[in-house]
Amino acid sequence: MVRRVVVTGIGLICGVGNTTEAVWQGVQAGKSGVGRITQFDPAEFACQIAAEVHGFDPRQFIEKKEIKKMGRFIHLALAAASEAMAMSGLVITDANSEQVGVYIGSGIGGFDVIEREHKELLKGGPRKISPFFIPASIINLAAGHVSIRFGAKGPNEATATACTTSAHALGDAYRIIQRGDADAMIAGGSEAAITPMGVGGFAAMRALSTRNDQPERASRPWDKDRDGFVVGEGAGILVLEELEMAKARGAKILAEVVGYGMSGDAFHITSPAPNHDGAFRVMNNALKSAGLPPEAIGYVNAHGTSTDIGDKLETIAIRNSFGAHAYKMAVSSTKSMTGHLLGGAGGLEAGLTILALRDQILPPTINLDNPDEGCDLDYVPHVARKATFEYALSNSFGFGGTNGALIFKRWE
Repeated sequence: MVRRVVVTGIGLICGVGNTTEAVWQGVQAGKSGVGRITQFDPAEFACQIAAEVHGFDPRQFIEKKEIKKMGRFIHLALAAASEAMAMSGLVITDANSEQVGVYIGSGIGGFDVIEREHKELLKGGPRKISPFFIPASIINLAAGHVSIRFGAKGPNEATATACTTSAHALGDAYRIIQRGDADAMIAGGSEAAITPMGVGGFAAMRALSTRNDQPERASRPWDKDRDGFVVGEGAGILVLEELEMAKARGAKILAEVVGYGMSGDAFHITSPAPNHDGAFRVMNNALKSAGLPPEAIGYVNAHGTSTDIGDKLETIAIRNSFGAHAYKMAVSSTKSMTGHLLGGAGGLEAGLTILALRDQILPPTINLDNPDEGCDLDYVPHVARKATFEYALSNSFGFGGTNGALIFKRWE
C-alpha cells in the first residue's frame, strides 16, 4: 500500500512579507513586493528593480558569529524552515531523528558570497579568501544547516534544477516518504540572487523587465505590455509527513500531496518548445500520478513569469492538458506580486497553493490590464476571490527544459 503524505508546516519569506501569514495576507490583498534594488547600486544596470526581502534580520535565527559563514540563501532557508517546523509542531528526538530528512535546493546558491570573496581575491590575493567561502556558497549547505539545526538524520539532499528546483525537491521528498525511506521531510527551496552578477546576467539575456519607473507594475504575466520577469528572493519550505504519523501525534494537517509529475523539453537551453510539449506532459504526468481526471483541478498556480514566449506557451499547454475544462478553472500567477524566486519559486508557490486550498481563496494576478492575444483563460485578474475547489496544481519550469508539477488536495 502506498503511504499517504500530508503537509503540516509552511514557512514562507519573500518580498511581500517575512512570515507565512504576512505573505499570504499580502498576496490576497494584491500587494506587490517589487521595488528599486537596494542591495547594491543599480544605476548602471538596464534593470534596476527586484523583489527584495526587507527588514530581515538573520540574527533572529542564527548566532551572530555564524552569519558570515553562510550565504544569504542559507539565512533565508533557515528562517523559512524554522517557521515551518514551528507550525508543524514536529519535535525531532533521538527516537525519530533517523526518519526525518531534509531536501532543500537552490537554483544559484551563494552568488553574494562568490562575488564578495572574488573581490577579496583581487584585492589581497588568495590568502584573503575566507575558509568559509565554499561551505557558505554551495547549494547543499542550506539542507545541511537545516538538518544540523533540527537534528534531522534521515535523507539529506539538495537539488539544482534552475527554476524548477524546489518543486523537484518537494516532489522527491514526497516520494521518499511514500516509499518509506523517511516518515517526514523538511523540503523546498531558497534563493538570494539579487546581486550585480545575478541581475546583470539575467539582464544580459534580456530576460528582465526594465520598467524601472513603475517597479510595482513590472511583473505582469499574460499582459500584452509585459517586458520580462522580475528577480525575487526568499524561501519556501514545507514539512511533509506520512499521514498516520501526523495523525498519531495530533498534527494540524494543511493539505495532502497527491500527485507529482516531471518532464524534459529536450529542445533549448532557455526557451520552451514551440507547443510547450514539456509543460503539457508534466501536467499530464502529475494528473496520472494523482489518479485524477483534468476536471478535478479547480486552480492552477502557474509558472507565469511575465515573459513573452513563456506566458503564451504555458497557456497553450494548459489548454492542451485540460481541454474544455481549462476555461472552467482558475489560473493565476503569484509571481506578479512576489517576483520570480528562481530556485525558490516552487516552494513559495506550493505554500501559497496550499493556503489557497485551505482558505478557499484564489490568489490574483495583479497588473493584468490587457491580456495578450491567445491569453484567454481565467487568470483571476487584480483581485482575489472566494471559490470552492478540492484540488490545485502548481507548475514550475526551468532552464534546460526541466519541468515539475505538484498536485495538492484540500484537507477537511
